[in-house]
Amino acid sequence: MEYLDTWRRLQAEGAPFAAGSKEEARAIARFQDVLADFKAPGLAARAAEVYAPGAWFNDTLKTVRGGEAIGNYLGKTAEALESGTVEFLDVVGSNGDYYVRWEMRLRFARLDRGTTHSSVGMSHLRFDRGGRVVLHQDFWDPVTGLFEHVPALGWLLRQVKGRI
Repeated sequence: MEYLDTWRRLQAEGAPFAAGSKEEARAIARFQDVLADFKAPGLAARAAEVYAPGAWFNDTLKTVRGGEAIGNYLGKTAEALESGTVEFLDVVGSNGDYYVRWEMRLRFARLDRGTTHSSVGMSHLRFDRGGRVVLHQDFWDPVTGLFEHVPALGWLLRQVKGRI
């Protein structure tokens, strides 16, 4: 599995900074600042600065590699939104790994207009010594967070879930 292989390789490098350090707090805050408002101007450029050039990213929908490519992907995602926010609920760190629990609220420009969709998830992060994200793996349910709201597909998914 690419996620686990990437994580094991990065974990072998050790924690990038001490627990409770200013560097740790700065890296987490910088990550949160970029994603808190998905419609903020310059999202793609700001995200490209937060993610390292060799970063690995997976949001359960797509895997992207490299800070610039991740920034472009997030920027393109934001273009499909009328509004989008991420509220960070909790952060737990352990030996250089950070687990960020969040609630994402999205209002799509063309899909189910006027309705805000909410989803709760968690991101596993690792940073490099410069405080840039080198690993970002999201864990969330895209069926209830996104796919159930797509016409026809949403109806089909609700039918399947009702029979399980």
